[in-house]
Amino acid sequence: MPTIAEQTVSPRIARLSWGRLEVEGEGTFKDAKLFPGGARAWDWRETGTRHEPGIQPADVAELLERGATAVVLSKGILERLQVCPETLELLEGRGVAVHVLQSEQAVLRYNELRESERVAGLFHSTC
Repeated sequence: MPTIAEQTVSPRIARLSWGRLEVEGEGTFKDAKLFPGGARAWDWRETGTRHEPGIQPADVAELLERGATAVVLSKGILERLQVCPETLELLEGRGVAVHVLQSEQAVLRYNELRESERVAGLFHSTC
């Protein structure tokens, strides 16, 4: 099995502030999907995501397709974003380690995991 250095590395988050997530080499986003090899804007309208019931299984499907072995889900700076139980069941059923954290804590955990794992994440930069 290849080492993390031989695999596609997940981009590093440089900074989080209200409404702004800066990702090294990828740009700045309000909400973002990060995965091994890249990042893109996370548009909640794609899957009908809302604060309640929260992050949908469809929101994490792309992260799994891109080979994530660990996923960090941010609940927002004020922790208003929920996570559907079905989303956690999907990730756990695939053997993917999942971390659900307040956004600033999620950034720290994601940046730590990217050093040793194929980590992906969904990041909400406001409430």
